[in-house]
Amino acid sequence: MSAAQMAELVRHRKISPVELVEACIDLIERRDPELNAFTFKGYDDARRVAREAEDAVMKGVEVGPLHGVPTAMKDLYDFKPGWVSTYGGIPAFARFVANFSCLWVERMERAGAIILGKTNSPVMGMRATTDNPLFGPTRNPFDLTRNAGGSSGGSAAAVADGLVPFAEGSDAGGSIRIPAAWCGIYGFKSSAGRVPTVIRPNGFGGFNPFLHEGMMTRSVRDAALGLQVLSGYDPRDPMSIDQPTDFLADMERSIRGWRIAYSPDFGAYPVDDQVAERVAEAVRAFEEAGATVEEVDIDFTYSHTELTDMFSRLISTRNAEVVENFKAQGVDLVADHPEQIPPELHELIAAGYRVSALDLAREQRMRTQIFDTIQSVFSTYDLLITPTAATAAVPNATDGLTRGVTEIKGEKVSPVFGWCLTYLINLTGHPAASIPAGLTREGLPVGMQIIGRRRNDGDVIAASAAFEAVRPWQQIYGKNSA
Repeated sequence: MSAAQMAELVRHRKISPVELVEACIDLIERRDPELNAFTFKGYDDARRVAREAEDAVMKGVEVGPLHGVPTAMKDLYDFKPGWVSTYGGIPAFARFVANFSCLWVERMERAGAIILGKTNSPVMGMRATTDNPLFGPTRNPFDLTRNAGGSSGGSAAAVADGLVPFAEGSDAGGSIRIPAAWCGIYGFKSSAGRVPTVIRPNGFGGFNPFLHEGMMTRSVRDAALGLQVLSGYDPRDPMSIDQPTDFLADMERSIRGWRIAYSPDFGAYPVDDQVAERVAEAVRAFEEAGATVEEVDIDFTYSHTELTDMFSRLISTRNAEVVENFKAQGVDLVADHPEQIPPELHELIAAGYRVSALDLAREQRMRTQIFDTIQSVFSTYDLLITPTAATAAVPNATDGLTRGVTEIKGEKVSPVFGWCLTYLINLTGHPAASIPAGLTREGLPVGMQIIGRRRNDGDVIAASAAFEAVRPWQQIYGKNSA
């Protein structure tokens, strides 16, 4: 069942939240030893909340839109009181317990969702694959020898395998969309400010690049329902948008007559042939829904290497700040636990300490050019379509350091995230989703990225729903999927 179906049945007393929670716990216990999607299981808390949720329904209390629906949250910068937070599988934080909730937990629990546990991610989220020294790799439900993608890989695998109907993803460079693409599910990253980002002590820390909390689901409707819960003004976020939304209504909008731009490589990136073929086929579904699709040339004037290097330098300051925050908590990762930090992350942290104010100004000028280039597309078109990732899922490593590819079609790419056509949209703040575009000959999922105008998140939902109606993908989930 979808999250929407579960919520409807709970409201009408046709199924109990206790039954749903026990069913999901049973699935997790049977399937997760293979997947390695969960890092923490809060079953006792979930069972208590489920009993309370059942009592509320039986008493006729008005309930939230996700009342009684099981879900999972990410183990990164995402907190729930009393639950362990390892910041992406860092052994030094194996017993660290937060005493507060992140915004995702606040709003989901207010809507009645029941959180079962936390899902796996890479160290500090700084990798587009999910693997770490504490928990190891999360395996892809489509091929257990392959990775689920990152950094929200645990959530993606749990949703793709049916362990929970939806789960939390966070996205600073593609961490919702990349694992969604690799695991054959739907992942939505909203416009900057649509879903509030509440960070302390630096309340402005979510802007360079834009950081997002969002949804990973098997269907567009579940994403629309979840985003309806997550969206809305919060005075703690300096960028928070005070703008009414109705994503469920957007599901019903037609895209007939829309002009859609299609870029097979974002103008700069080498893309695996099979990925390119699947996306080129999938984009034609919008024509079946009544839109016009035109291939466009995009020119950032920079190579994919220069773009990746710029993003790395810009995000390096956040990594250095995180290390300093850890020091304030009494843990000096770099000095005392260097072996717990992947080599590429060591480089990013060191770069963050070196960067000057003038360096940052140069990066922001380059970022502005990227923003202007993408904005120019939307002066003519309603949407922009690209592949999500330039390659399908990679094999898992055995050392806790699963990396992406280093070369595509003879061109070298950064194995950390140089093969991801997602991080540019974190620089610009546009809404974007990854939607299943098909399978490779090896049976691995391919994702297609749908990008909308800033603050026009509903357009992405409308187009996604139109695509899903023409090209439903639920049949791709295999016999091992719950």
